Amino acid sequence: MKEWTREERYKKLSDYSDDYMEELAKRVAQSPFRQNYHIQPNTGLLNDPNGFTYFDGKWHLFYQWFPMGAVHGLKHWYHLTSTDLVHWNEEGVALLPDTAYDSHGVYSGSGFVKDGQLHIMYTGNVRTEKWERVPNQIVARMEADGSFTKFLPPAIAGNPEGYTDHFRDPKVWEQQGIYYTVIGAQRTDETGTILMYRSADTVEWELMGEVDAGLPDFGFMWECPDLFEIDGKTVLLFSPQGIEPEGGRYHNIFQTGYVIADDFRMDELKLAHDGFQELDAGFDFYATQTAESPDGRRILTAWMGLPEIAYPTDSEDWAHCLTLPRELSIKDGKLIQKPVRELVALRKAKTVSDAGLLSGEKTIDRDGVNCYELQLELTLPASADRSPVILDLCEDAANDKRFRIILDPASKKITIDRSRCGIPFAEEFGTTRTLAVGQMDHVKLQIFVDTSSIEIFVNDGEGTFTSRVFPQAGETGLSLAAGSTIDYSLELWELA
Repeated sequence: MKEWTREERYKKLSDYSDDYMEELAKRVAQSPFRQNYHIQPNTGLLNDPNGFTYFDGKWHLFYQWFPMGAVHGLKHWYHLTSTDLVHWNEEGVALLPDTAYDSHGVYSGSGFVKDGQLHIMYTGNVRTEKWERVPNQIVARMEADGSFTKFLPPAIAGNPEGYTDHFRDPKVWEQQGIYYTVIGAQRTDETGTILMYRSADTVEWELMGEVDAGLPDFGFMWECPDLFEIDGKTVLLFSPQGIEPEGGRYHNIFQTGYVIADDFRMDELKLAHDGFQELDAGFDFYATQTAESPDGRRILTAWMGLPEIAYPTDSEDWAHCLTLPRELSIKDGKLIQKPVRELVALRKAKTVSDAGLLSGEKTIDRDGVNCYELQLELTLPASADRSPVILDLCEDAANDKRFRIILDPASKKITIDRSRCGIPFAEEFGTTRTLAVGQMDHVKLQIFVDTSSIEIFVNDGEGTFTSRVFPQAGETGLSLAAGSTIDYSLELWELA
C-alpha cells in the first residue's frame, strides 16, 4: 500500500489536473466494494458529516474529504443536497483550504440559517513552520450560486487559555435570538471537555465556560459535540477519545455516545444525568451530526468509519461512507434510532416473504448482490430450552464465510460476529460486538445490507449495530437457524 509523505498529504486539489481526477474516479468506480445507496466519495477519503441543515426546501449535507487517496490529508468540504434524505445530488466542492486561517484543512463544523441564508461555522486548521497546530473557528455564508463567502478574521482565533490546540467541531444553533455553539476541546491536563460560546450576531463570540457533563476524566479529547432537545429532555451527543474497554462496552478505538438530562440551565451549564451511553453497538460508527426536519424530527447521520483504522479499500484510493439517516427519539432513558421513514422509497420488489415455525436451519433463496432490506420478527419459546437463534448474512455456499448475528434469549444479548465475513480488518479491536436488550420473548430486526456495510436496528431502534464488511464474490447467501422451535416472519426487499 502506498506510503504518503507529508508533502503529498498537503497538496491542494488545484495541484492536480482535471484529467488526473477523472482517471482516479474511473479507477475507484471499478472497486467491487462501492455502495449502492450510501453516501460515499467518488475518490479519496470521506470522514465526518458536516453542515447538516434543512434550508430552502432542501437538505444540505457536507462531508470532510481528502480527494487524492484513503489517508487523512488536506481536508475539503464536499456538498450534497436532497429533498427526501434518500436521493442525493452532488453539488461539488464547497470549501477549499484556501486562506491563511484554514491553510492546512477545512475541519468539521455545522450549518445554521441566519437572515434567510445558509451559514456554516467550521474549524480551520493551520500548521506553523514548526508544525504546531493553530485552530480557528470560521463563519461562512452560502451565496445564491452555491459558493461560500468566508468572514475573516476568524470568529474565534486560536485556542482559549487552559486548553490545547485540540479545539474543534463547532455545532451552532439559535435560541431566542441568541446564537450558541458547543466546541470539542482538550484541557491542558489532556482530558476531554466541551466549551460553550454565545453570540448576538455570529461575529463576536463570548466564552460561557465548560459544559459540566459530570464526566471530569473521561478520555483525552471530546470530538463532534451536539446539544439539542427531544421531548423536553436535553441530549448531549459527543465522541470521546481514549476510553478503555469496560465489560462489553467501549471496544472500538474511539467511541460515540450521549447523556440525557431533564434540564439544562444556561447559567450553570450543567447536565445532571444517569451516565454516558454508547449510541451504537457496531464496529464502525463515529462523528455524528444531527439536524431538525421541517416536521420537528431530529435526524442523525454519522461517519461509518473510524480514525486510525486501515480499511480494505485503502489500497483502491478511496475509503468510507456515511450511515443512513436516522430519526431520534427517547424511550426509557435511552436514545432510540430508527431509519428515516423516507427510506421505503428505496424498496423495489419484495423477493422473500416467509413465516411459520422453525426448528433447525432454513436457507433463504435469493439472487443478486448484497443490496437489500430485511425484516425479521421472532417469537422465542418461554420453555427452559431457550437456545440461541442464528441469522447468517453474506454467506458463501458452504457457510464458511458469513456475517453472523446470534440472538441468545438466555442472556438477553445479541452478538454480531464478522470474523469470517469477507476480507478481515481491524481484528486487533476484536471481531464481535454485543448488545444487551430488555427482553427477548419477541425480537424484531430491521437490517439494511449494502455492498460493504450492514446496519441493524433492534426492536424498533432500541439498539443498533453499524458495521463495514467486505464480502467477496459469491458471498450473498442468507440463512436462519434455531435450536428449539421458534415462530418467525421474514421479509426481504431488494433496494434500488
